[in-house]
Amino acid sequence: MDFKADGFDWDEGNWPKCAKHGLSKPEIEYALRHDPIVLMDRTGRAEQRFNAVGRNRKGQRLFVVFTVRVIGAAVLIRPISARYMHEKEVRIYEKTKKA
Repeated sequence: MDFKADGFDWDEGNWPKCAKHGLSKPEIEYALRHDPIVLMDRTGRAEQRFNAVGRNRKGQRLFVVFTVRVIGAAVLIRPISARYMHEKEVRIYEKTKKA
C-alpha cells in the first residue's frame, strides 16, 4: 500500500462479517501489514474500497475488502469483509504473480 495506517477500525458493524468466515482479527491485520497485493475495488460504491490478497502467518491466502477512514488524526484500515481464498482463486493469483 502506498500509505501508512495507524491501526485498524473494528466494531460490531464490521467484525462479525469478517469473523463468520473463520478468520481472527490478528490474522487479518497480519495479512494487511505484510506486503499484500492491493487493488481498487470496482463495484462503484460511494465509499472508496480496496481489495487485498495477503497471507496469514501460516501462509494461507486471504482476500480482504477494506476501506480507509480518518478518525481525528489517525488513518485507520477498516476491514469490511475477509475470507480464505478458494483454490481456484489461489491458482489465478499464482499465475498472475508469475507473469
